[in-house]
Amino acid sequence: MAQHPGSSSTKPYFLRAMYEWCTDNGYAPHIVVTVDANTRVPPGYVKNGEIVLNISFSATKDLLIANDALTFSARFSGNPFDIYVPVGAVKGIFARETGQGMFFEREELQPNPQTTDEPPKPPQGPTSVKRQRPSLKIVK
Repeated sequence: MAQHPGSSSTKPYFLRAMYEWCTDNGYAPHIVVTVDANTRVPPGYVKNGEIVLNISFSATKDLLIANDALTFSARFSGNPFDIYVPVGAVKGIFARETGQGMFFEREELQPNPQTTDEPPKPPQGPTSVKRQRPSLKIVK
């Protein structure tokens, strides 16, 4: 995905839009992720260097789709795991029930400059979107 110098990637905006479309239509959004040293996913679920993750409200805790990464907690075989996926590692997002979604051109991932096992902290503020529990509002 070619970018104008100084502009940010459109990918996180498309991810948030497709996530919203899936949830608005009652579908379970899933992402396809290229796994490398920058991603933090349970290794036992990686196949051919990729993993498919259910990012629906019922499957995740504290999902954050920021401009640089997706972070959330999920259970795998009953065990909690903190997930960290750089936006550049996301190959696509789709609705499990219909297969409809968006897939992206391959991006060269930048190496993670961190030297610890801790994933980077997601940014807070206007560049990130924190999901809230859905609610109904009566409008008269």
